[in-house]
Amino acid sequence: MGSKGSKTKGAASDRRAKIEELRRAEKARERRYRILTITSCTVIVAGLAVGGYFLVDTGDKDEKTKVTSQTVRTGTFKGMTTWKGLTQTHVRGKVKYAMSPPVGGDHNQVWQNCSGDVYDKPLENEHAVHSLEHGAVWVTYTDKASAKDVATLKARVERTQYSLMSPYPGQKSPIILNAWGHQLKIDKASDPRVAAFFSTFVQGDQTPEPGAACTGGKPS
Repeated sequence: MGSKGSKTKGAASDRRAKIEELRRAEKARERRYRILTITSCTVIVAGLAVGGYFLVDTGDKDEKTKVTSQTVRTGTFKGMTTWKGLTQTHVRGKVKYAMSPPVGGDHNQVWQNCSGDVYDKPLENEHAVHSLEHGAVWVTYTDKASAKDVATLKARVERTQYSLMSPYPGQKSPIILNAWGHQLKIDKASDPRVAAFFSTFVQGDQTPEPGAACTGGKPS
């Protein structure tokens, strides 16, 4: 009996030892698993952070695209200047534009009413540029334009949705036709390029926001 009891106790002791060894091994595996999981998550998060940085950096570079211009040498719009890389951010206060009158760039969040509206006083650039973003043609003129030419252009604007007209003292031509990214200087309202400009650029392909409203904005 004593010998048999000793063997039984020895077997039980061995089993406990094996169980304890298995538990230690299991705990060791769990620790290794946690370490691997934490390491993997750290690498993933770091990768996302780096990827996010490059995305933001790329976006910043896009926003800083250089504004470039060129002049049309031949064709229907000979003499027209075009600009690329114009920004469209809504801002407060005055904006320094790359051209005069401005035909694009940052602007006020409120557009100038441009549903055939004719103004007898100069407009604020920042509101008029927003109208161009909506696809309007803006006719500007100085006191060097004849009364007849002003009347002719006024009649055209008044019957044209997505257009507006105002005096612009100091511009370098008696009459200038403006659309987003496009500007054409003319001397007379009888210039055949006037009709072509309206036909091409009123809600034309250059429009950043086609179909956007030209009413409900700044009325004067």
